[in-house]
Amino acid sequence: MDVEELAAALAAEARRANERRLLVLAGDRAATVDAARRALDAAGISREATTQVAPERALDCERVGQHRAAELLGTTRAAVVFDAHDELHPNAVGRVVGAVDGGGLFLLLAPALGAWPDRRDEFDASLAVPPFETSDVTGRFRERFVATLRTRPGVAVVDVDAGTVERDGLTDPAPRLARREASIPADRQFPRAAYEACRTGDQVAAVRALEALRETTASPAAVVVEADRGRGKSSAAGIAAGALAVEGSDVLITAPEYRSAREAFVRSAALLDSLGELTGTDGDPPRRVASEDGSVRFATPTAAADAVDAADEAGPDAVLVDEAAALPVHLLERFLGCPRVAFTTTVHGYEGAGRGFSVRFRDRLDGSDHDVSEVSMVEPIRYAAGDPVEVWAFDALALDARPAVDPLVADADPAGTEYRALAPADLLADEHLLREVFGLLVLAHYRTEPADLARLLDAPNVAVRALCRDGHVVSIALLAREGNLPASVREHIYEGGRVRGNMLPDVLTSQLRDRDAGWPEGLRVMRIATHHAVRSRGLGSRLLAEIRAEFAGEVDWLGTGFGATPELLGFWRENGYRAVQLSTTRNDASGEHSALLLDPTSDAGRDLHDRTARRFVGRIAAVLSDALSDLDPDVTRATLRAVDAPVALDCTDWEWRMVAASAYGPGQFDQDPAPFRRLAVKHLVESDCDLSPRQERLLVRKVLQARGWPRVADELGFHSAGQAMRALGEAFRPLVDRYGTDAAREERERYTD
Repeated sequence: MDVEELAAALAAEARRANERRLLVLAGDRAATVDAARRALDAAGISREATTQVAPERALDCERVGQHRAAELLGTTRAAVVFDAHDELHPNAVGRVVGAVDGGGLFLLLAPALGAWPDRRDEFDASLAVPPFETSDVTGRFRERFVATLRTRPGVAVVDVDAGTVERDGLTDPAPRLARREASIPADRQFPRAAYEACRTGDQVAAVRALEALRETTASPAAVVVEADRGRGKSSAAGIAAGALAVEGSDVLITAPEYRSAREAFVRSAALLDSLGELTGTDGDPPRRVASEDGSVRFATPTAAADAVDAADEAGPDAVLVDEAAALPVHLLERFLGCPRVAFTTTVHGYEGAGRGFSVRFRDRLDGSDHDVSEVSMVEPIRYAAGDPVEVWAFDALALDARPAVDPLVADADPAGTEYRALAPADLLADEHLLREVFGLLVLAHYRTEPADLARLLDAPNVAVRALCRDGHVVSIALLAREGNLPASVREHIYEGGRVRGNMLPDVLTSQLRDRDAGWPEGLRVMRIATHHAVRSRGLGSRLLAEIRAEFAGEVDWLGTGFGATPELLGFWRENGYRAVQLSTTRNDASGEHSALLLDPTSDAGRDLHDRTARRFVGRIAAVLSDALSDLDPDVTRATLRAVDAPVALDCTDWEWRMVAASAYGPGQFDQDPAPFRRLAVKHLVESDCDLSPRQERLLVRKVLQARGWPRVADELGFHSAGQAMRALGEAFRPLVDRYGTDAAREERERYTD
């Protein structure tokens, strides 16, 4: 059997079963391209229905590079030809393989499989963060990847150099029953056309559930739609959004990126057009679809949450959050401010894991005042259930990896667990262990993706440490070595250049202008996760303590960076990490400001921490009144509480009299806010005075963020601006008593005798 015969047989079998087949063409690039051309012709697949993912156009068809693979999301192709000779980016594979329609082929062009794991490519170079070189990167990810190509059903392998077929990939599947037509609910509320647009019974059920978002709903409603990729959940959301717009609702759709929600807008526009209700669109594909009285529009997650928080006339009537598992919990919670909200989420996929969404967010959703309904979509739309290419992709990229089942770890506690270094070779040799590790990382962090699997196995600067119970992983930390950079690299960063994989030295050098920040060597905690069944038992803290004990003699500092929330800041502070920086911009997807924290372990590390922390407390008051004027006061409080640096007051006698008179007498804060700000920062950092959370929020909002009195009074629940002014004076009394000089005490006694 030659390539043409094999391709024709694979395509014929795929069409009969409404499945896909994977054809691997391995060998010299030019030979694999020629073989792909002949295979497509033999399979009867036109170039118009084919996309090539490659650095250069080699076939007469559409081409995108791996860095633009996301453009294929939501599209349907008869074939995708993926050229991996120069680079195999795991995320790109995960994004494009789902675009192949039932009856189609996914062609993978690769070097000779036996030698492929030992070759270094452009993706490997991205894992070689300074001071490491590309030669330091291993090929374990591709070793595992190649093993799946050689063993999984539905995967054909051809050695084009030798002209031999190593595997034919034919599965001879049993005949399948025809897909049943989806029935239209008799008691539907949406137009009949909305259900006629559905392609499966699962889509009908999802659209039916989304009827709960209609304006006629008596109480707040929330709908959760969970599905694997390719089940049509975004299409169902788009159909429902269009139906709501016909009724006059303003529907806001949000997603981590517009591409995730693109199909929803295409389907909304199609429904409105079929009903004769489409009055306008914005863009192609559109980001806004309008009917006579309603609309469907897109906003980034942060902007969408802000619109919900505003709750004014411009606010949406309903919100649809697509790929909700890819967003952090605190941002998802903000959408509960909308009385009609839906969340669609991928169960298995690089966008985020539905199980993580369930564990991290569902308790809060169920505890809200919304009536919650949920629906799961199982039946694929583009291809038949059990499609071998989908099974292969889940396996090769660990998209379906999960942590240990709850009963196996339910009795774990810090004293009963074993601290383990999980070497990449150990993970490669133990697939069960690898899946527990990666599954726990996916579950715990909304940004874990297939590239992290490669990083776990191949990156020279990455280490994995875990706590295990009877061999099962209950807590995991992904660690990255940073710093120890040569002078030339440090100067490159200082002058504005970018260096991969050195987040803390990069920020401290380029943004905070510390030329020597990249010299000390550190270990950054990239991810830390504890099994959901055993959280709040101290396992994460014990894991951090073990890491410190192991590495304190090897590195100058331990550090971390994350989207700042009071809970996370409190956790890291309790474990000895201290804040040194807070970003002035929000992350578009999470809506959070990133905090950087250090735990020094040597004299060099302490010097880096101390000078950075001193500068931080010296400038934070000015930043809070400008770039961070909208920072949540509780995040501000928690960040400053996590700082370990002296705060100099340096107030003159006259300034102390101003502060004391405002606290105890007729003085006015507005006449000279500067000494009040220094005193507020000192209290929030040192926490030596007994102030209530409300009083501290008052210090943040008025003194540090310079908000107007009416706005402060309204936000903090004071009856009037005057009451807020008096409350501020009372809040400063303990601070005057604790820190005041003789001048302050004399002024105080003038009003207290």
